[in-house]
Amino acid sequence: MKIVIQRVTSASVTIEQQLHEQIGQGLLLLVGVAPDDGREDLIYAARKIANMRIFSDEAGKMNLSIRDIAGEILSISQFTLYANTKKGNRPAFVGAAEPSLASQLYDDFNDLLAQEVSVKRGIFGADMQIEPVNDGPVTIILDTKNK
Repeated sequence: MKIVIQRVTSASVTIEQQLHEQIGQGLLLLVGVAPDDGREDLIYAARKIANMRIFSDEAGKMNLSIRDIAGEILSISQFTLYANTKKGNRPAFVGAAEPSLASQLYDDFNDLLAQEVSVKRGIFGADMQIEPVNDGPVTIILDTKNK
């Protein structure tokens, strides 16, 4: 799995000109799934994200997790994280899992994460407009194959 983690003061997802979900302070996750991802990747990513200390404490030091601040997560499926741009100008997405597998693993990942924190989701495969208000900005890339 590849996950882009953005610390936000707010974020929303709109689908077909309708607000689908929105969060306040928390994390926007862009989640990509590879064909060889499995349960261990989901567990690792969910634990890492729930406990990652990237929010500021009273001294201004990044020392608090999403759980510590009672923040929210907006999780968006993002197969384009597996774009291969080595040849030509048109990206190839052969590194991304097939939609049926990706959808199931994306849902399972969010279900695991929701056991720790509040998670809202986009719709897998939908054309979505994402509006983050980045905080910091703080952006981290998590790759479960590169622990």
